[in-house]
Amino acid sequence: MATTSADPPPSEGYPLLCLENPLLDIQAQGDAALLAKYGLKANDAILAEAKHHGLFDDLLQNHSAVVIAGGAAQNTARGAQYMLAARSVLYIGCVGADASADTLRAAAAQAGLRVEYRVDDSGQATGRCGVIITGHERSMCTDLAAANHYQLEHLQRPPIWRLVERARIYYVGGYHLTVCLPAVVALAEEAASEGKQKVLVLSLAAPFIPLLFKTQLDQTAPYWDYVVGNETEARSWAEAHDLKTTDIATIAKHLAVLPKKNTTRPRTVIVTQGTDPTIVAVSAPGYASSEALSASNAAKHSHSSDIAHVTLLTYPVPRIAPDQINDTNGAGDAFAGGFLAGLVQGVSLDAAVDMGMWLAGLSIREQGPSYPFPKRTYQPLSSSLSSSPSASSAI
Repeated sequence: MATTSADPPPSEGYPLLCLENPLLDIQAQGDAALLAKYGLKANDAILAEAKHHGLFDDLLQNHSAVVIAGGAAQNTARGAQYMLAARSVLYIGCVGADASADTLRAAAAQAGLRVEYRVDDSGQATGRCGVIITGHERSMCTDLAAANHYQLEHLQRPPIWRLVERARIYYVGGYHLTVCLPAVVALAEEAASEGKQKVLVLSLAAPFIPLLFKTQLDQTAPYWDYVVGNETEARSWAEAHDLKTTDIATIAKHLAVLPKKNTTRPRTVIVTQGTDPTIVAVSAPGYASSEALSASNAAKHSHSSDIAHVTLLTYPVPRIAPDQINDTNGAGDAFAGGFLAGLVQGVSLDAAVDMGMWLAGLSIREQGPSYPFPKRTYQPLSSSLSSSPSASSAI
């Protein structure tokens, strides 16, 4: 179902298109006993099983839960739009025909985010994510429901596909690999089409994605221009690919040199580590495709000579006083939103990382994956940066 907003002029469109799973976050403070009750870990993200189905009502009825628009890539999309000019970001996913979907639409409208939801017609409710906050950690348990029913047919509808064709950057949240791989591949192939020079950015999303959905993840790997994840997700990818290392810099380098379809630009891998420095690995242009191996096997067969062609960068994370930290849920989504805003604006890699850190710093001062209003204006965290686009573009 389309929003009531009119399509932008054919020559314009929305430069950034995001695809993943729209969810309503049900968030509450908890403790070790609540985590144990549902078999959850203090800092994790999982898909709900039958034993978790009582969690959502429990949070609402017994733990003073707050309800917030969520879904990782939708949080990222709102964040990118927060930093960009009006009508810059489009988000796609599947919801139910219910009040929860209306809540998500209202949040998107407030953020200036264009949404094109497929509305499930099988009776599925809008997806939910139960979030238990313990100190500065969060445990997320997701019941995808309607979000699990996205279909390629929706993406290929002429009004939607016209928006796809007008976009310059595609951001796919890794959670969608559990839902509709054909839609992810369709965007990936469009991005890599000869002469179009579009950009595909993929989020690793959660530790279980590389471990349990390795085949789907590897199928998309040749199309990645940018990969964003945190240290736990990166180590899960290394484990799934039998790298036998937990060193983040080494893992990032291996990700960077996986075979790549579009050899006209390097692959850039961004790994955040909470308050520890963010690690960025950039392959040499064309080098990631040097061996005709599948992504599944390439990680095992890359050698020191391969990763020697990777440029490694580190970015210190600005310190935020503990009494200013309200909620870290969504900090990674916010970082991705700021980084994507930088890509849209054509700033340097340094500046795009700085924009991601700035937006993440705003988000953790708020409740849930949200951003302050009235809007703040981006101010570079690094004194060496200018807020204006750089001639040395990240893209």
